[in-house]
Amino acid sequence: MAVQALSTVAATSKSINQLNCRGPDSFLWTKNPLEPKNLQCQWLGTPIKFSLQSKNFKQFLSKQCTIRADVSFVLPRGKPEPTVPIEKIPKWSAKAVKSFTMAELEARKLKYATTGTEALILGMLIEGTNFASKYLRANSITLLKFREETIKIVGKGDFYYCSPKEPPLTEDAQKALDWAFDEKLKSGDSREITTTHVLLGVWSQQGSPGYKVLAALGFNDEKAKELENVISDPGFVDD
Repeated sequence: MAVQALSTVAATSKSINQLNCRGPDSFLWTKNPLEPKNLQCQWLGTPIKFSLQSKNFKQFLSKQCTIRADVSFVLPRGKPEPTVPIEKIPKWSAKAVKSFTMAELEARKLKYATTGTEALILGMLIEGTNFASKYLRANSITLLKFREETIKIVGKGDFYYCSPKEPPLTEDAQKALDWAFDEKLKSGDSREITTTHVLLGVWSQQGSPGYKVLAALGFNDEKAKELENVISDPGFVDD
């Protein structure tokens, strides 16, 4: 609201200055832009006078107003919040959140009623710029292959079915996200929870659709261990 008020004031002052520069014929024209000018208008038959004085807005025009804000990204959690100081609670990376959003959209595209572990992987592959998706592609697990295998294992929803706007998480998918959160919290690392943590969370849910599709495409415990070593590196970033 404060920002909107300042913007309105600045815009009003700008309009006034533009009117002042129109020339001698303008009803607001004056040699001195700071000289007060009165406007009269009819409102329901009653004359109303407005006093316009540019210097009233000078303090807003002489400097820029900078507003800073911290934005935290949060994904659904199936457990109570941990009893630790808020500054120690790990945050989700922007790419992990974007991948989750893509997962919900993909679940709707496939006409699924829920967002499962297979959709979580599809979401990170669709996002495409995160480390997990790059690792999967490097191991010949592409978006098209994963989607085709998903349809083979899970099936495709009815063509006429209308998925929810935000398909709720399956139990396995929620456990995968909780696993990623808990593992990050246990590590004591202050960095963000990444898509790689989500990938390992999906792999931890043996028997889930996402696990089955990954296994069918060649992902295994050896690759999961390799990823664990990568994300434990202090210099690891999710890009």
